[in-house]
Amino acid sequence: MFSIIYKFIIEKDKMKYLIILLLSLTTFAQQKVVYVAYIDREIDLGLAPYITRIISDAEQNNASAIIFKINTFGGRVDAATQIKDAILNSKVETVAFIDKRAISAGALIALSCNKIVMVPGSSIGASTVVDQAGQKVSEKYQSFMRSEMRSTAEKNGRPTKIAEAMVDERIVIPGLVDSTQLLTLTSGEALKYKIADTVLTSFNDVLAYLNLKNAKVVQSNSNWAEEVVSFLNNPIVSSILIMIGFFGLMAEIKSPGWGVAGTVGLIALALFFGSSYVLQLASVIDIILFVVGLGLLLAEIFIIPGFGVTGIAGIILIFTSIFLSLLGSGPFIDMERVSIAIIQISGAILFALIGVFVLAKYLPKSKAFNKLVLSQSEKVEEGFVSYPSIRELIGKEGIAFTTLRPAGTAEIDGRRIDVVTESEYIAKGTKIKVLRVEGIKVVVTPA
Repeated sequence: MFSIIYKFIIEKDKMKYLIILLLSLTTFAQQKVVYVAYIDREIDLGLAPYITRIISDAEQNNASAIIFKINTFGGRVDAATQIKDAILNSKVETVAFIDKRAISAGALIALSCNKIVMVPGSSIGASTVVDQAGQKVSEKYQSFMRSEMRSTAEKNGRPTKIAEAMVDERIVIPGLVDSTQLLTLTSGEALKYKIADTVLTSFNDVLAYLNLKNAKVVQSNSNWAEEVVSFLNNPIVSSILIMIGFFGLMAEIKSPGWGVAGTVGLIALALFFGSSYVLQLASVIDIILFVVGLGLLLAEIFIIPGFGVTGIAGIILIFTSIFLSLLGSGPFIDMERVSIAIIQISGAILFALIGVFVLAKYLPKSKAFNKLVLSQSEKVEEGFVSYPSIRELIGKEGIAFTTLRPAGTAEIDGRRIDVVTESEYIAKGTKIKVLRVEGIKVVVTPA
């Protein structure tokens, strides 16, 4: 009887612990996850891979939402469109949390999110496309930006006319903006005109608004690889890489074989094309053009003697591939970008030429170079000879063993010697006399 009761108690305790364990596992499995990404700097092409990675990680881990903390004055429109496309394609709910401002390209990114939350005193708008000097560009680009803003707002159920008025000051919104003003909304105005979904003061309030107050928050900044790619895409850094590449290739053209300069040049160009490809500036076609051009140049260096059509064609293809990579793709290729690309390539070529000239002129005179090469001349007077001297034959006579015209063989002092006349023809068997000995050359004349 007691054993039965004891077994019942034990089994009951096991069942209790099993239920507790299952409840714990269920609670853990159901814990919601929120990813946070930061758009708090100038929007450039280096930001796009970071945002794309955050969205991919959130999708793989079944996150409940991605919150984009936005505080930016804008930046490159082509970078913003890449980010906008990635957000619109996200399988996870996206929330724009505008902390202070989402201006220009930042407004496009905010509109692409499922929800927009603004803090009091923040602003959104002013999305006209401008150039490097801040001047408004042509209608072609404004039309593209209007359509991007309009279609993005339409996708998420927001007023398209207001989104369009952020680009075009000619659009009138009664009671808000006339035909002379570009639209920028405060947080209160954005809420009133249904651009923003709510106005909240803190990040915790945003989590509570999304019913994710107890969710696990994963905050992720850009990693080292994304930082490196962004750094390499800096106009100054990319120009330096192109310059190093040109310098290395020029140095290899001017010297036989393949050496350190060419290897360093190829590494620099590989970094340039690699970062450009990641940032969607360089296409596969651009890289193929570069590889073909490099192949032609190497063929000129190693296989074809001299420097001709093959080498010139290779250089033209390399220049073309770099130029196209600097231009990038998309609708925002104008004369300004073409001019900048030309300046970058021209500057890189100029500095590479200066580098080759300086290296050729001053390197042979440097102490470091002298440690690598033999600087002492090997003079005969100091005992350096490549062939035993036969100067003792000077003045001696002999017989032309073969016809000398002007070179041949003579028998002198009982020895057969290769000789050469000064200019005249000497028949076989003629008596000759040694005039002088120049290294291994024995000069003779008829005796």
